[in-house]
Amino acid sequence: MRIDVITLFPELFAEPLRASLLGKAIEKGLLNVQCTNPRDFATDKHRTVDDAPFGGGPGMVMKCEPLFAAVESLRDANSCKRVILMSPRGRRLTQDIVRDLAQQPDLVLICARYEGVDERVSQALCTDEISIGDYVLSGGEMPALVVIEAVSRMIPGVIGDYESVETDSFYDGILGAPQYTRPPEFRGLEAPSVLREGNHAAIKKWRRKEALRVTKKRRPDLLMQIPDADKKLLDEVEREERLNRED
Repeated sequence: MRIDVITLFPELFAEPLRASLLGKAIEKGLLNVQCTNPRDFATDKHRTVDDAPFGGGPGMVMKCEPLFAAVESLRDANSCKRVILMSPRGRRLTQDIVRDLAQQPDLVLICARYEGVDERVSQALCTDEISIGDYVLSGGEMPALVVIEAVSRMIPGVIGDYESVETDSFYDGILGAPQYTRPPEFRGLEAPSVLREGNHAAIKKWRRKEALRVTKKRRPDLLMQIPDADKKLLDEVEREERLNRED
């Protein structure tokens, strides 16, 4: 998969793209991430990429021309069918969106800076806008890295054991179950015995129930459309909680 990033600060991507699973995925040729600086496409001697907003107001706005030219320069290597502006106005990133993006052969991610980007970039260049949360950062570089990281996990071969992806939070709509490792007891806190007894069917059921329990406590909104089998387990969770309260 190829991902092109349009950014005024390509240096922010250098180390993250060399580290950990992203670095290995790039070394294996499973992922190709390239950065393009729109400043290279500015036409004046000062390589200007921003200007004061029409109508007045604080800050500066990223100009149309360098961004359009930067994206258009990629068309021999990238289909440019999915051009995404990283923006707090965009759709909030979800696992469903990540799964969709991972099915694409290539992506273009545009990193906004300053007070934002000329609206004509959204109107005529981008196919989508994505936000990673209801807050504002100084630029779109960190959100773009989040998208790259999340999408890369869905590419076969990037994660050695794909089962670990399938047990991630949000993969199947709810949060992940609690995890434990050695020692079995630490400062009076014990790992659940069911996880240490080797009964795989019991372990599978325990993990699903605990995933539902955690989701009910922290993200009950995710339980609106769970399948019938999960509804039965959730009923068990609620009965157990009622009994504990009565005790």
